[in-house]
Amino acid sequence: MAGGEGTRLRPLTSNCPKPLLPIANRPMMEHVIDLLKRHGVTDIVVTVAFLANQIKDYFGDGQEFGVTIRYVDEPTPLGTAGSVRNAADLLSDERFLVISGDVITDIDLTKIVDFHIGREAVATIGLTPVENPLEFGIVITREDGTIERFLEKPTWGQVFSDTINTGIYVLEPEIFEFIDAGRPVDFSGEVFPRLLQDGRPLYGAVAGGYWEDVGTLEAYLGAHKDVLDQMVALDIPGFEVGNAVWIGESTETSPEAVIEGPAVIGPECTIEAGCRLGPYTVLGSHVRLLANTTLERCVLHDNVYVAAGGRLRGTVIGRATSLRANVVCEEGVVLGDEVQVGEGARLGDNVKVYPAKIIDDGAIVNASIVWESRGASSLFGREGVSGLANVDITPELAAKVALAYGSSLRKGATVVTSRDTSRAARMLKRAMMAGLNAAGVNVLDLEIASTAVTRFLVASPRAVGGLSVRLRQDDPQTIAVRFLDTSGIDITEDAQRKLERTFQREDYRRVLPEEIGDITYPIRTLEEYATEIERIVEPEAIRDRRFKLVIDYGHGPASHAMSNVMAKLGSDVLGVNPYSSTMGRLAFDVSASAGRVGDLVRASGAHVGAVLDPDGERLTLVDDEGVVLTDTEALLAYIELICDHLLGDRIAVPVHLTEQVDKLASAHGVNVQRTKISVAALMTASTDAGVGFASDGAGGYILPGFLPAFDAAAALVKLLDLLARSGRQLAEVRRSLPPVHLTHDTVQTPWEQKGLVMRSLVENADGELVLVDGVKVRRDSTWVLALPDPEEQTTHLWAEAPTAAQAKAAAKEYARRIRRLVR
Repeated sequence: MAGGEGTRLRPLTSNCPKPLLPIANRPMMEHVIDLLKRHGVTDIVVTVAFLANQIKDYFGDGQEFGVTIRYVDEPTPLGTAGSVRNAADLLSDERFLVISGDVITDIDLTKIVDFHIGREAVATIGLTPVENPLEFGIVITREDGTIERFLEKPTWGQVFSDTINTGIYVLEPEIFEFIDAGRPVDFSGEVFPRLLQDGRPLYGAVAGGYWEDVGTLEAYLGAHKDVLDQMVALDIPGFEVGNAVWIGESTETSPEAVIEGPAVIGPECTIEAGCRLGPYTVLGSHVRLLANTTLERCVLHDNVYVAAGGRLRGTVIGRATSLRANVVCEEGVVLGDEVQVGEGARLGDNVKVYPAKIIDDGAIVNASIVWESRGASSLFGREGVSGLANVDITPELAAKVALAYGSSLRKGATVVTSRDTSRAARMLKRAMMAGLNAAGVNVLDLEIASTAVTRFLVASPRAVGGLSVRLRQDDPQTIAVRFLDTSGIDITEDAQRKLERTFQREDYRRVLPEEIGDITYPIRTLEEYATEIERIVEPEAIRDRRFKLVIDYGHGPASHAMSNVMAKLGSDVLGVNPYSSTMGRLAFDVSASAGRVGDLVRASGAHVGAVLDPDGERLTLVDDEGVVLTDTEALLAYIELICDHLLGDRIAVPVHLTEQVDKLASAHGVNVQRTKISVAALMTASTDAGVGFASDGAGGYILPGFLPAFDAAAALVKLLDLLARSGRQLAEVRRSLPPVHLTHDTVQTPWEQKGLVMRSLVENADGELVLVDGVKVRRDSTWVLALPDPEEQTTHLWAEAPTAAQAKAAAKEYARRIRRLVR
């Protein structure tokens, strides 16, 4: 399999196919061919796509490498299985092995084949344990090697094992019965699950040895270190001259040069006096280092020239690149092919320079040239794209992210934009509007509006997506950008990954001048919003009850919408903090605000108090006795009231919330659907026709009949409707709720051990397993959920039991298990 583009390895793979990228001066695919030869495989079919002619030119018919090679072109991507199906005519009727041409491995292929034959399998997958399984397909097997479950590129909450699919398969010809011709088909996503469903013998074989995908620039340097440390059995070209230093033919090295092993020096290189090559340095062929050059942990491809006084550390340099005198390259610098770096230039940490670029003399380069501008491993976090305003999230970055988002939409599409009242959000939203316009996308700008109102307008026929820019409530220096899909909900994790790929590859659409998008401003949006909320309630019932309310708007723009809504329903409202600041988000403590609202409720005799977060998405409730409801109490109160008036047959809540939700709903004949903990997953579940209500248990409420997303205003109005129709007071409902004994804890867990922890918890589960998000184990009336944090080196633990002491004891037991594994 040699058709991949290796986009994460750019700029090295900008004009070189990944299988030809050298590891220790030999293309990765050549190392794979050597491995096949060692295990008796000499008849090879190569599937090619990206820069296919380069691969064909290098390997030819394989005679030079002691094998027979035939090629199959893949004009359009067909997926892993579709690519193999495309080569079916050359695979005849024999058992065959599939392996990637762009990995570094010395896995025992013979052992996998023997395992396959001994089990009489239709398909056997080569497996290996890894420290970070997020970028791979996890395979869960039983003790006899039969496969139980697949998870392709999971989130941390789905890491139930650290054993991953290596992409090495032994297959029988009947596998083609399960691969449709002429369309993209994936082994892990379609073919293997179909084999499982049909009951065909499908096995996983854990093979000993080294395996590295070499999917990132960091992994590329790391693979070289492993090769030089001889952790993997590869043939390193050259003569070993002592201290693990390999030197190629006709290389000239000055006696006054210092080379510290392990290192590899290619043929016909020149290393002048005063040069110092530190450990883990690799030079390709025809590399020339002039006097007093210093290299540490560097990989230089063929024909690189470094003039006198160069200082390079942790750097990778593509072929035919030249660096003039006294150039400095800091850690993580990667230069593509044929780059020219002027005298005295300095390239800062993690700078990437794409092929054929020119850097002037004396330049100080701290940003990548010319495509990438952000070196983060993941663009999206819990709250969309976030970072310090004007430091991490700059106007340049904002414009490019918006350009990537706009490129995923059709030309002429319309996107809704909004912001909070801060200057930072105003600046960055304007940059993003420019990016959208540059991609040929029109902007419908709400200017200052709550996230809830933005979602409402996005869900209308006028738009296909949206973005909201605002400072984070918990950190007024940090900006967060939320991207919305056509339903008004946060874009899915899959959509986030696609946007990230477009951003990282700089694969933007730039339209003609006459196709540049326009900017318009909607009118009467707040009136439409109030009218739509009115349709999900019985307005007369609310008006007849004549509610008296105390509402804290949290200095946010939600007050603009709520005034219209409450005026239509005839409620008497005492508003608190209705005004915003243009300097930035004012300090806002929900707990303190709720306490003040409780005092005002008691003093005024109000029926309900409420605190809306500044974005208008989350709601904190205060009952008619001035008692602030916890988020759990508020959720249970809502379920108690709404189940008899549900537009649907089930309620959706995340897997970590109390099971009192299920008991309350069941008493009303309503089912509960458990989702992953992420907000995007909950919102996606809310788009199902049967879901009539959803909540994250943290003040976010979703009424799918109005909008499949959090909306504090709609949630508050619906609560008034339910109280009016039931004739009950909120304090009465609160007192009727069952007790909840749910505890939460965290355990420090290094990234490289998260997969091990999750696999161990699955294998040693002492109760019923629930694998929705993380590992949930239910034993009698107690359950514990372990979930790795996606952004920090911790594992979250939730436990619920009949008493608080039992819940704490269960959480402590699992915390001890994890700490023992980590140690």
